[in-house]
Amino acid sequence: MTQAHRRISKAVIPAAGLGTRFLPATKATPKEMLPVVDKPAIQYVVEEAAGAGLSDVLMVTGRNKRPLEDHFDRNYELESALTKKGDADRLARVQESSDLATMHYVRQGDPRGLGHAVLCAAPHVGDEAFAVLLGDDLIDPRDPLLARMVEVQQTYGGSVVALMEVDPAQIHLYGCAAVEPSGDGDVVKVTGLVEKPGPEEAPSNLAVIGRYVLDPAVFGILRETAPGRGGEIQLTDALQKLAEDEKVGGPVHGVVFKGRRYDTGDRGDYLRAIVRLACERDDLGPDFKTWLRSYVTEEM
Repeated sequence: MTQAHRRISKAVIPAAGLGTRFLPATKATPKEMLPVVDKPAIQYVVEEAAGAGLSDVLMVTGRNKRPLEDHFDRNYELESALTKKGDADRLARVQESSDLATMHYVRQGDPRGLGHAVLCAAPHVGDEAFAVLLGDDLIDPRDPLLARMVEVQQTYGGSVVALMEVDPAQIHLYGCAAVEPSGDGDVVKVTGLVEKPGPEEAPSNLAVIGRYVLDPAVFGILRETAPGRGGEIQLTDALQKLAEDEKVGGPVHGVVFKGRRYDTGDRGDYLRAIVRLACERDDLGPDFKTWLRSYVTEEM
C-alpha cells in the first residue's frame, strides 16, 4: 500500500480565530463554544470526525481558547454531582464529549491564515494523509460527507476537497474550483483553485467548503507559500500547486456535496442553523415548531 493510501486516522481542526463577527459574545468565550441548541458548535465537528473513523484529533488553538480543552476533558466534580442525583441522562451527555476521540492541542501563535494553521499540525501529522475540518461548517450526520471524502482519497490518493454549488453572486465568499469530470458520480477532478474570486473571475459555481482530506505533501508547499489574499497564507494557494503538478503530492479531487450543511460563521446563518436543528429534534421539535408557526403567523 502506498503512502497516499494508508488508512487515515488523524483530523485537524483549526480553532484559533477571534470570532469578531460575534462580538461581544466572543470577548471572553471562544466562538467555537457558542451553543447550537444545547451543544457547542465545535462538538458537532469532533463528532463528525469520530463518526468517519478519525479517532486522533488535533485542535489548532490560540489565546483564550482554554474552554475548548476543558470541554473535551473530564469534569469529575460535575460527574460526581450528577451521579449522586441519579441523573444518568445528563451524566451521559456530559461524558460524551470526553469520550469522542483522543484530543491533542497546539497553539498557532500568530494568526497568519488557514494555511499557516494547517502547517502547525505538521509535527503531529507526520507523513500521513489527514483530514481538516473547519468549525464554521456543520455537516448533518445523515449526509456523511467526510466519510465519502476519505473513501475517495483511499481510491485515488492525493488530496480531496469538499465542493458545493452556490449562487454565482456568492462565489466571492469562497474558494472556487475549476473542475473536469472524473466519471465517478459525485467526484470531479480539480484542475485549479482560486481564493474568493469575483463573479467574472470564477471558473465555476463550485465553492470549496470547510472539509479537506490532504496529502502530507501539502506541508512542504505551505512552507514555501507566500502570503496571498488578505496577507495570509492561504490553503487554497497550496492546493492550487498540488492540482498543477500531480508529481508533488498526487491529484486533487473534489466531492460535490448536495446534503445538509449548516453555516455557523455568520450571525444570521447561525440563527437559522439553530432553528433548523431544533425543529428536527424529537425532544424539542414538535413543541418548538408549533410555537414557531404561531410566532410567524402573528408577525405576518
